[in-house]
Amino acid sequence: MNEENIDGTNGCSKVRTGTQNEAALLALMEKTGYNMVQENGQRKFGGPPPGWEGPPPPRGCEVFVGKIPRDMYEDELVPVFERAGKIYEFRLMMEFSGENRGYAFVMYTTKEEAQLAIRILNNYEIRPGKFIGVCVSLDNCRLFIGAIPKEKKKEEILDEMKKVTEGVVDVIVYPSATDKTKNRGFAFVEYESHRAAAMARRKLIPGTFQLWGHTIQVDWADPEKEVDEETMQRVKVLYVRNLMISTAEETIKAEFNKFKPGAVERVKKLRDYAFVHFFNREDAVAAMSVMNGKCIDGASIEVTLAKPVNKENTWRQHLNGQISPNSENLIVFANKEENHPKTLGKPPALPARLNGQHSPGSPEIDRCTYPFFPGTKLTPISMYSLKSNHFNSAVMHLDYYCNKNNWAPPEYYLYSTTSQDGKVLLVYKIVIPAIANGSQSYFMPDKLCTTLEDAKELAAQFTLLHLDREHNLFSLDLCRRIWRK
Repeated sequence: MNEENIDGTNGCSKVRTGTQNEAALLALMEKTGYNMVQENGQRKFGGPPPGWEGPPPPRGCEVFVGKIPRDMYEDELVPVFERAGKIYEFRLMMEFSGENRGYAFVMYTTKEEAQLAIRILNNYEIRPGKFIGVCVSLDNCRLFIGAIPKEKKKEEILDEMKKVTEGVVDVIVYPSATDKTKNRGFAFVEYESHRAAAMARRKLIPGTFQLWGHTIQVDWADPEKEVDEETMQRVKVLYVRNLMISTAEETIKAEFNKFKPGAVERVKKLRDYAFVHFFNREDAVAAMSVMNGKCIDGASIEVTLAKPVNKENTWRQHLNGQISPNSENLIVFANKEENHPKTLGKPPALPARLNGQHSPGSPEIDRCTYPFFPGTKLTPISMYSLKSNHFNSAVMHLDYYCNKNNWAPPEYYLYSTTSQDGKVLLVYKIVIPAIANGSQSYFMPDKLCTTLEDAKELAAQFTLLHLDREHNLFSLDLCRRIWRK
């Protein structure tokens, strides 16, 4: 780092008693041969490293590091991250005061090194009582575009996006679950680079930009979870989408068994997509190549390997650079459907898939965000004045329907036990006071959960199912949205 760089670091040389920090950074550069420069609120170490030839490493080689002590810098951080492999570039986010902003990005030369860094350094105690978080970091090249006229075809949307933005590579459009001739009212636009996507988002974001006379919504698409090749080599579940809603699980199983009778273990269908479980991975791979593009009940299906996502190791990045572990601790199979419209590659469910079931929610509910302009008039309302499809959890559904039937709110009673491996397991018993003297005095599911939220949600699901069965209280539409075993 030359003199103008180290003196022009927006106060960075003032930290850790000035000359002490400067000397440590200079010693690091002398030892490694890397350059260091500060620009746009971040300090870059390397990028490329000494003697590097060729293009930068591909996507998937960079990790995000959060919860870094604010007085810790490259001379301490770089040696820690070098344990996982050769660093191509280390970017530490900096405050004007000279402190770091609590997070950094580390790009390795290979994906394997990045994965190793996540395994050995996530939750690493970098100082006594100070644990850092490390997860994969991907440059997002995809935008979510909402409020698109449903009659527009993929080619029309692609042509229009190319006219108004630069760097468009592709457009991903899903057909409506109920009418395959229409889209779902949104699309994902893929750009050639993160910069191109960012520039397009900046142009389209004000909320006043219109396509085909419609004001559109624009936001980043949630990035698809990366799964390492070793894990994918063990997958024996296929994800099948674009099915007809009327297609039965038995039909799907029969179609996928045609190429090899008895190969399919079971099928789980959810609205217009399904998971097909095979006994052997070889049969799953063979069926994928045979069945992709085939027609079932008049619909041309798409078939891919389901991606296993370990929710326990998923970290969310906050604006201040701090990250926290997702509370979910269940392994689920992610699909490529849209129940959360901004998401491509995320399971369409409530926070977790509980013991193989989905929570009740309105499949058509619009869950994208809209700009909140200054001066927008807001009207106080009660949640009970809303329709049932505004709720996306069984707990809210149960409270809503108790109120609609003029019943007292449901009463939840929490119980626990300990599993053989020492985990605390939880279950809720629910009492509906209005019917407590009837045929059933309480409702309790036959499964235990590891988190309070999952236990409450599962108990509410179980209660709704039994209330519908015994008291015929709910509409057929709601029943279809409640999971069945």
